[in-house]
Amino acid sequence: MQRSARLRRRAAALAAAAMAALAAVALTPAGAATARPAAVRPGDARMDATMAALNSSDLIPGTAWGADPATGRVVVTADPTVTGARLEQLNGVLKPLGQSVELKRTTTELRAFLAGGDAIYASALTGSRGYCSLGFNVKRAGRPDAFLTAGHCGGPIKSWSDREAGPEIARVPAGGSSFPGDDFAIAEYTATVDHPSQVNLYNGSAQAITGARDAALGDTVRRSGATTGPRFGVRSGTVTGLNWTVTYPEGRVSGLTRTDVCAEPGDSGGSFFIGDQAVGLTSGGSGNCTDGGITFFQPVLEALSAYGATIG
Repeated sequence: MQRSARLRRRAAALAAAAMAALAAVALTPAGAATARPAAVRPGDARMDATMAALNSSDLIPGTAWGADPATGRVVVTADPTVTGARLEQLNGVLKPLGQSVELKRTTTELRAFLAGGDAIYASALTGSRGYCSLGFNVKRAGRPDAFLTAGHCGGPIKSWSDREAGPEIARVPAGGSSFPGDDFAIAEYTATVDHPSQVNLYNGSAQAITGARDAALGDTVRRSGATTGPRFGVRSGTVTGLNWTVTYPEGRVSGLTRTDVCAEPGDSGGSFFIGDQAVGLTSGGSGNCTDGGITFFQPVLEALSAYGATIG
């Protein structure tokens, strides 16, 4: 589905109505433990126990955690909203875990993005405004063709258009959105529109997508999204963490992949890919594509499995 020139012009203006990105720059707080723990590595039983303890803890919005192979710890990040009672609560969770965790602070608030790669808008039927990005077109046996996007997009917005307040082209079916916990949604096409299995590269061309796989630590990935694509083109970077848990104000999401790729509001749901393989859907992120940032994505194989879908 190719974006029109008018949609590209509107994307930047609509970003102000989208939700803000999470913070990216991590600073080790004063008093944080600096001694390196002995032989704690991803896959180690102690590492698994640490992640399990954190994932079962009470929700503290503004926090995220995941394994850092370089230090052998679970890195816990806390944004500026984690102060007072929230900080006391977090410290209470971390204290029993000792040196298996490392606390870092971020400089701006952690949030889900709300605003493949093409813009999808709340249709006229919703009576609301907002937009996200299309991830990948998919097929399911006996069901209409569909596309994947972020769950925090497909939850509040059930009817989608390819233009602001335009006619419906796709609708999220019952049970078609998962957030929090996961961050993916599916929308079935209800109108006849072109929907090739490709990603918009925002340079007059597109990348065909023929399959899907998981990303590995250190992989180079590319990201296409409706806000940043028209201004910066497709962005690229490296996978820096696997199986991260992020607690947004709206709820906790586990199993996310962390990258050093920038993103901005409105890029949610957009495509992460490696060559012709789909790997993820943009979830939340930090910073911007002028100064740089960090973005988490929902692995796409989990979404495909949940909906019994294939790339196509």
